Amino acid sequence: MGKRGPKPQAIDIKWSQNFAYFIGVLASDGCMSQDLRHLNITSKDKEMVENVKKILKITNKIGKKASGSEKRKKYYVLQFGNVSLCQFLLGIGITPNKSKTIAKIQIPEAYFFDFLRGLFDGDGSIYSYFDRRWRSSFMIYISFASASEKFIIWLQKTIFNLSGLKGHKVGGVNVSWLQLRYAKNEALALIKRMYKNKPGFCLERKKLKIKRILATMLENKRRYKQTYS
Repeated sequence: MGKRGPKPQAIDIKWSQNFAYFIGVLASDGCMSQDLRHLNITSKDKEMVENVKKILKITNKIGKKASGSEKRKKYYVLQFGNVSLCQFLLGIGITPNKSKTIAKIQIPEAYFFDFLRGLFDGDGSIYSYFDRRWRSSFMIYISFASASEKFIIWLQKTIFNLSGLKGHKVGGVNVSWLQLRYAKNEALALIKRMYKNKPGFCLERKKLKIKRILATMLENKRRYKQTYS
């Protein structure tokens, strides 16, 4: 008898803030099996896979695995089976081996920025620094990474259509990963949209980093006004 896969569980396939967040996580840190029956979420953040369990209301155990030639199991893995969900995902644009082939995902506009928050928690990043060339210049960048140029183009176009934020692509020929990046005021506007829904699932580690960056920015503005006003 062959090894059994994850036991199928009933999942409520219905658009909501939380379900859209799950789709964002899946589009970045998840994969669908070739048999179109099973799904996998893998992340260094245990909170990520725990959030998915809560959203989908499944009871599958969270395992751990190593990556590549590494021996240390530092990645958390959630595997589960659901044919109906796999078929739904195919219908909205998520396929097996999606990393380089993913292009457009059909997300209701009302839930797009919840989806984007999930995508950010998976393959997104944020960083900041003081630009010493100008007074009171505190730079903030938020970015989304993908191996699919078509996906980055779709993402940029959709964000622009819904918010007017332009962003810019980073990467090109012979680069395995591309980035869609937003700077300073656009980054702040995008953060506001991604975290507007409360309560909403998110990766606490990244949310706290954003709070620290915003606090530093506000303190820098306060000091600048006191010095030069």
